[in-house]
Amino acid sequence: MYLVNKDTKSLEAIPKAAFRDVGMKERKDLQEWIVHNPEVFGEDLLVIQKEFSGFADTKERVDVLALDKQGNIVIIENKLDDSGRDVVWQVLKYASYCASLTNLQIKDIMLGYLRASGRRENADEILSEFLEDTDFDSKLNTGNTQRIFMVSGDFRKEVTSTVLWLSRYGLRIQCFKASVYALKDQLLFNLEQIIPIKDVGDYEIRMAEKNLAEVSSREEVKNRHVKRLEFWSQFLKHLNTKTQIAAKVSPSRDNWIGLGLGMAGGGLTAVVSQKYARAEVFIDRGDRGENKRVFDLFANRKREIEEAFGDRLAWERMDDKVTSRIKFQRDDVVAFDSAGWQEINEFLSDAIIRMERTFRPEVRRIH
Repeated sequence: MYLVNKDTKSLEAIPKAAFRDVGMKERKDLQEWIVHNPEVFGEDLLVIQKEFSGFADTKERVDVLALDKQGNIVIIENKLDDSGRDVVWQVLKYASYCASLTNLQIKDIMLGYLRASGRRENADEILSEFLEDTDFDSKLNTGNTQRIFMVSGDFRKEVTSTVLWLSRYGLRIQCFKASVYALKDQLLFNLEQIIPIKDVGDYEIRMAEKNLAEVSSREEVKNRHVKRLEFWSQFLKHLNTKTQIAAKVSPSRDNWIGLGLGMAGGGLTAVVSQKYARAEVFIDRGDRGENKRVFDLFANRKREIEEAFGDRLAWERMDDKVTSRIKFQRDDVVAFDSAGWQEINEFLSDAIIRMERTFRPEVRRIH
C-alpha cells in the first residue's frame, strides 16, 4: 500500500505490520472490527452472535455467526497473522453443527446477542427488515447452504489447497486476507478476498455446480445399474417358476433382457424403466425395408394375433426408424422401487408367456 503525493507525483510506501507487533488481539480487535463492520466482506451481513458456544456436547466456539441476505448461516473464523494448519477442519465442524440450527434457535441466538449487547430491539423485527420479508422463517438456514468465511493475516498452503479442493464440490468457503498498515500514529486495515478470486468467483461456483452435477449423474447411473441387476435377478427367478423361456438368460444391468422366440434378427424382449414395464416383439434384421416387411406380415394378421393374445397390442411400425416393434405395456409402474416389484413381476411374466405363446407360431410363417 502506498500514500500518494499528488504534488510531487510520488508514492510513499506504507509499511505493512504484523497484528501482534502493533498490539492488536484476535478477539479484542480483529473480531470486534468485523462484528461492528460486517460490510468489509463486500456484502450485506447481519451479525447474530459472537463467541457462539451453543453446540450440544462440545465446548467449541464460533468466532462470529451471521446471516446473509438469503438467510444462509455464515460462519466467520478469525485468525491473526497465521491461519494455522487445522483451521479447515475446525470450520467444517462448525458448519456441520450449524446445519442443524432451527428457525427458533436462530432467533434465540440473535436475541441473546442483542441482550448481551444491551440492546432491547425485537429480534423478529430485525430479521424481517434485514431479509426484507415478513414471512422469513422459510428462508433461515435451509438445507446445506451454510457459508464459511475464513479471515487471517496469512494462509498456509495446506489450507488454501484444501479450500480450493472443497470448493470444487460446492462447499461455500471464502478466504479473506487481513492486513494492517502503520502510518505514523494511524493504523490502516484492509480485507481482501483471495479465494475464490473475486473476478472469477461466479465462474468457479458454476464449475463447482457442474462438477457436482456430473458426479451426481455418474453415481445415479451406477446406482441404477445396481438396481437393475437386482430387479432382473429376482424377476428371472419369478419367471422361471412359470416358464422355461428364460432358463438360460442372465440378469442385466440394462433396462431390458432378450428372450428367445426362434426369429432371426429379433425376438421377445422384456423392458422396464422408471415409468413403464412392457413385453415386446422387437424386429431388427439390420435393414429398414426387411424390418418393415416382417412387421407388415405380422400386422396383416393383427386380428388373429390379438385374439390369440387376449388383449389389444400397440403396433409400432416406426417408419422414421430402422426397427419396428409390437408391444404390450403398462405405464403406472416404477420399476426400480422394490416395493412394487411383485406387481411388476406378475404383469411382466404374464405378458411374456402370452406373447411367446402367441408369436412363436406366427414366427414360423415368416420367410
